[in-house]
Amino acid sequence: MKRRTVLANALLAAGTTCTAAWAQPNARTLKLVVPFGAGTSTDIVGRIMADALGRQLAQSVIVENKPGAGGAIGSEQVARSTPDAQTLLVGTVGTHAINPTLYKRLPYQPLRDFVPLGFIGATPTLLVVPSASPWKNVADLRQTAGDAAVSFASAGNGTSGHLAGELLNVRLGKRFVHVPYRDGAQAMTELVAGNVQFMFYHPAAVLPQVRAGRLRALGVSGARRSAAAPDVPTLIEQGVPEFDLVAWFMLYAPSAMPVDQRDRLREATRQVLAQADVREKLSQQGIERVEMTPAQLDAFAASEITKWGEAVQRSGAQID
Repeated sequence: MKRRTVLANALLAAGTTCTAAWAQPNARTLKLVVPFGAGTSTDIVGRIMADALGRQLAQSVIVENKPGAGGAIGSEQVARSTPDAQTLLVGTVGTHAINPTLYKRLPYQPLRDFVPLGFIGATPTLLVVPSASPWKNVADLRQTAGDAAVSFASAGNGTSGHLAGELLNVRLGKRFVHVPYRDGAQAMTELVAGNVQFMFYHPAAVLPQVRAGRLRALGVSGARRSAAAPDVPTLIEQGVPEFDLVAWFMLYAPSAMPVDQRDRLREATRQVLAQADVREKLSQQGIERVEMTPAQLDAFAASEITKWGEAVQRSGAQID
């Protein structure tokens, strides 16, 4: 076992996407599809889960990035996978709560095509601006004149960052212009360069830029402050009413997966999410855990579609 651990650590150090405690010689590989690009918050979460599941199952687990269409491409791949394929999805609030209303023709149905295995956790987004920005708080943003000249970035149409920006428009009575990018990394690069004026994004991605002095955090999108950035006040604290948008991550199996295999993976997921080191790694990403039973998972998944569907409709966002 020691030799296997050394080998696994060496490969991880070399940048391989394979995470694991290594499986027995003929064990099949479990695939975790991340429907967003490498280095995104979802990708980081996926790799934490892949590594932990690999150790828990004594099985090789790999991460496959399938970005595009707000996570719809990777999600569809998992939804259409064959029953015997060992393929799971790291789903998000975008893929499973926002997309059903945002896309007129979504190639999968979250409640029909997927079964939740475990709620990984939730995180608010941070409202950030370039360090050179004159805005020090949300009040400064509220007083901004010339709304049409102010733009906000997002990781794509219909993402939680996009809808947070649109909700801010509604709450402040503004018309800040949305600029969608291919992914969060590109959006952040443009924000740091000053080509857009603000952005809502996950703490794990923006806090290194804040600490490096490239960005400034003005507010938190959730009803409570983020454990990852306790000194940053919420938008509600700063006088923005009813502003409570939280992104989340869920591990899903395709509904076609055999029940016994699904139950085995659900139990493994439960045990993994109870492990102190996994919880600590997620906490470092600003992700807070919430325990849910299978029945609560199903109810949560359905209620989130309703909640975010209303947010999409308020924003007027729509993708063919």
